[in-house]
Amino acid sequence: MTTHKETYLKKLFKVLQPGSVVTVDWLESFGIPRNLQKYYLKSGWLESIGRSAYKRPGDAVAWQGALNAIQKQTDINVHVGGLSALALQGISHYFRMHNESLQLFSPLKTKLPKWFVDYDWKLDIQHHQSSFLQADSGIKEMEQNQILLYVSTPERAILECLYLAPQKMDLVECFHLFEGLVNLKPKLVNELLNVCNSVKVKRLFLFMAEKANHQWFQFLKTDQIGIGTGNRMLAENGVHIPKYLISVPKELAEL
Repeated sequence: MTTHKETYLKKLFKVLQPGSVVTVDWLESFGIPRNLQKYYLKSGWLESIGRSAYKRPGDAVAWQGALNAIQKQTDINVHVGGLSALALQGISHYFRMHNESLQLFSPLKTKLPKWFVDYDWKLDIQHHQSSFLQADSGIKEMEQNQILLYVSTPERAILECLYLAPQKMDLVECFHLFEGLVNLKPKLVNELLNVCNSVKVKRLFLFMAEKANHQWFQFLKTDQIGIGTGNRMLAENGVHIPKYLISVPKELAEL
């Protein structure tokens, strides 16, 4: 029995790399039943992260390893988005929250595991649930600290920032982010704007894209992007932008 347990343990540590997390359910599917998991835990070969997840004993696990476990070992749809996605891809030197918070996005009614929510990751986890974009559009896989994560492309990430504005993100800050987006892919931007169901997001994107005047803007098929009717006020005593039917802060309009 001891040999059997040790064989499974060696097999486990081949996949449980430093910095990574495994869930109870994944270990079961891997061939390690719960009674054996409890034995490893009691023997000090595994260390619990809250309930239903483990790490190597004494290992300093960061949010990247935990999020990878959620993305790869569960059916929960969640990705790094918005400001966090831009920062991870080195796009935003303007990122004010890099060491303070993490923006995650999911479809509506998505719940993150309790072990992840309750653990102290040393930063503020902001979990935004929305349906303004399709869940799989504009998502890519990238390596962060030698761990693979699903992250919004820059094209999707800026739309997510605009989705949070003006209540949870400042519109002027969003425009400063836009100024750094010199290499967006027009084809992907067109695809995302055409499936986006938020009129506010589409109006803001087109307004800021035209204002930033990057080369890729001229390749957008703006005549095919519906922006609805009726003015949308995004700031009190704001400046009305007739072309895009929005009222924005004076500070933004004058940039």
